[in-house]
Amino acid sequence: MPKLFGTDGIRGIANELLTPELAFQVGRSAAHILSNGEKGKILVGKDTRKSGDMLEAALVAGITSMGLDVELVGIIPTPAVAYLTRKYGALAGVVISASHNPGEYNGIKFFDNRGLKLPDEVEEEIEELIVNKKELGPRPIGDKVGRVIVSDNGARDYKEYLKSTIDIDLTGIKVAMDCGHGALYKIGPEIIRELNGQVIVANDQPDGMNINMNCGSTNPDIIQKMVLDEKADIGISFDGDGDRIIAVDNKGNIINGDHILAICATYLKEKGKLANNTVVGTVMTNMGLDIYLQENDMEIVKTAVGDRYVLEEMLKSGYVLGGEQSGHIIFLDYNTTGDGLATGLHLLEVVKKSGKSLEELNRLMKDYPQVLVNAKVDNDKKYKYLEDKVIKDEIEKIEAFFHGEGRVVIRPSGTEPLVRVMIEGKDQELITKMAKELAQIIEERIG
Repeated sequence: MPKLFGTDGIRGIANELLTPELAFQVGRSAAHILSNGEKGKILVGKDTRKSGDMLEAALVAGITSMGLDVELVGIIPTPAVAYLTRKYGALAGVVISASHNPGEYNGIKFFDNRGLKLPDEVEEEIEELIVNKKELGPRPIGDKVGRVIVSDNGARDYKEYLKSTIDIDLTGIKVAMDCGHGALYKIGPEIIRELNGQVIVANDQPDGMNINMNCGSTNPDIIQKMVLDEKADIGISFDGDGDRIIAVDNKGNIINGDHILAICATYLKEKGKLANNTVVGTVMTNMGLDIYLQENDMEIVKTAVGDRYVLEEMLKSGYVLGGEQSGHIIFLDYNTTGDGLATGLHLLEVVKKSGKSLEELNRLMKDYPQVLVNAKVDNDKKYKYLEDKVIKDEIEKIEAFFHGEGRVVIRPSGTEPLVRVMIEGKDQELITKMAKELAQIIEERIG
């Protein structure tokens, strides 16, 4: 059996790799590990995929067969599950979602009782139980079997919490929103209206398979056109499970995660709320953000790619703002995971409080050109690129050429047989040529 847990839980084509049988075993094994022998409940939410019902039923059967109760909160974004797990006093939370992947995919990811993604070692414990088919002790019977509680309050409680984290009235603000036919298709527009804003909505009619289909945060051209056509003040585009955002300013320019960090870090610093005047990014964060922060008496700490690693650094060092270029932004004062809707609301708060347009705020930092090229490699060799002297020498040669005004980032894909080559520098044409040549060398050596 291939490794089950990737960089963000278990993910694959539903009913092919991610079968009901596997979901049942995951439910049993996770309940065994996460309960620590306690009685209690596990919270379960999902996105709009058709396969969500099938996997939910199997997962719930596994959990309840271990004597734990399950509280179902229905279609709800990932960050809502992280928050509600804490609010409802659950032993753990589970999200059935494949995030930005197409509709035929699905996934299972867990939060512990603090709303934190599980550490690698805990996922490995769960995986070992499944792979080795270990006995989990006697099955509970009679009144010791778990029950299922269906909750209607999750969406309401999450919205009320989000509203409590900001201090704005959106009267006079027009918001364009692409829900990606995903988990925020109802909650997203509702909260804007409840804050007295006007919202123009696209892709809010999920049919079980159209989630992320040529829409949402991976297709920003839709929200760019909406903003310009509707003369909106902001555009907000979500992925399937609502934990990331791509925003668009009032002139139709994309505001990616790096620019969001620049805008929000500046605002928080002015309010004296940016702990240690430091932001947490990743190795893929644009050098332009580094330079902007340094010029404005702020610092950046970088982690491996993945919001879980950003969060680990924030928790370890007491930082309150971090995120990824892809739009996973974490405001640790409010939640323990990326939250697309919360980030959109915080951007709106900065607009209202600063009196500036988003287009003005979006100009705070200047991007360095970046090029990303995928090298196709053998899956079992993708983590061994630095063991190859030819590849290693070429990387060192490129970095020496830049003299600190550019860089190379090599990152194996967590889910595909690819090594991602990112080169950043001042000359777009030159770095494109360099990235393609380096990717070709990697393919020739370990492809």
